[in-house]
Amino acid sequence: MNVNDDELRQMLALMESYKNRTEALSRQVSVLRSTLDEVNMANESIKTLMAAKEGDDILIPIGASSFMTVKVSSNKNIIVGIGSGISAEKTPEDANKYMEANAAELTEALKKTVEALNEVQQALTTVSEAVQQEYMIRQQTSTQ
Repeated sequence: MNVNDDELRQMLALMESYKNRTEALSRQVSVLRSTLDEVNMANESIKTLMAAKEGDDILIPIGASSFMTVKVSSNKNIIVGIGSGISAEKTPEDANKYMEANAAELTEALKKTVEALNEVQQALTTVSEAVQQEYMIRQQTSTQ
């Protein structure tokens, strides 16, 4: 492969673009995984509440791997964040359905983002190898 200087500059710019996209997608994967973990943890708490009877003591996660014991009251309704700082009161059953739907959406978004990340990483590898090969050719040519 023998490319001119302009083509090499374009390849380097493309590499930089792929690197930036890889970093952005990696951050997005991290955020999606964290959010999915949070939704799953909330749903486990909802399931625990659904199985409890009035007066039972249950452990509820409060974050940072910490839990607190609470006594179940007759009112088991849950305040659920539904987006944009808005919350709604739901029955445990409805909250469970909402969390499961939310988890399914997050799982699908995570799958698509990981696929996109893999594609960009492969493209970056291909361009990087071509640039490296061109540098080797140029280095051999200059030493002869």
